[in-house]
Amino acid sequence: MNQLPWLDQVLQMDALAGMNLIPDQSIDLVVADPPYGLGKDYGNDSDKQSPTEFLNWTETWLSLVLPKIKVTGSLYLFTTWRYSPEIFVFLKSQMSMINEIIWDRRVPSMGGSTRKYSSVHDTIGFFAKTKEYYFDLDAVRIPYDEATKKARTRSIFVGKKWLEVGYNPKDVWTVSRLHRQHPERENHPTQKPLAIVERMVKASCPKQGVVLDPFAGSGTTVAACLLNQRHYVAFEINPDYHRTILNRVERIKTGGYEVMPVANRFHQGAEEPGYSNGCGQLSLL
Repeated sequence: MNQLPWLDQVLQMDALAGMNLIPDQSIDLVVADPPYGLGKDYGNDSDKQSPTEFLNWTETWLSLVLPKIKVTGSLYLFTTWRYSPEIFVFLKSQMSMINEIIWDRRVPSMGGSTRKYSSVHDTIGFFAKTKEYYFDLDAVRIPYDEATKKARTRSIFVGKKWLEVGYNPKDVWTVSRLHRQHPERENHPTQKPLAIVERMVKASCPKQGVVLDPFAGSGTTVAACLLNQRHYVAFEINPDYHRTILNRVERIKTGGYEVMPVANRFHQGAEEPGYSNGCGQLSLL
């Protein structure tokens, strides 16, 4: 791939202004974690809009981003249940919806509202530009444990690919939110775990493909790309967060970045709802 001026860059600017730097149909995957419209403090007023303003702004930036995606490309959008219906209706008019993914943040059961159920998840929309979208399931399969493999020793299971390479991740992803002492933690209020974004990148972007993150935040998408041989282009308007991302990039490139072992990132028991392991043993989840 020829070196383009925007490729493998973290640009400190508003993504809406920066989209004109990127040619149409040049992006394999978009991973977008925008403000949720909940009034969070990102060092500016970007998350302090009325519901109508927020939804109009969301449609505006999506309309600028979507033409950049290749015909084989896709989009993952983090959002909240409060606005996902409206946002997903808009996106379904432009793309094909593949999955609604639930990120179970493993929030402890303490306190909370007495007038509704406690909200402990984020919503992720997975959309594709066309039916020809890239998706590498083998890159993100979850290995069966040895007990499961041993239980499937009958001749009808011998040589089955699914038993050797693992099972398809479900659409509920259980990964603990990043506590203050977590080795991945950066100074950002809504940082997403690397495990989640890595799964998206590995499944939906070919190696040496290009990932766009219009709201880079703490730089998790950039980190996932650097650790998995993908190119990237990222935008971050906040200068403090921009410096955080550049520091994170430097630590990865110089070997000073601590990454949790893959086996410890997802809480597999909850990814297989109703089962404690692949043998089909019931548990009370």
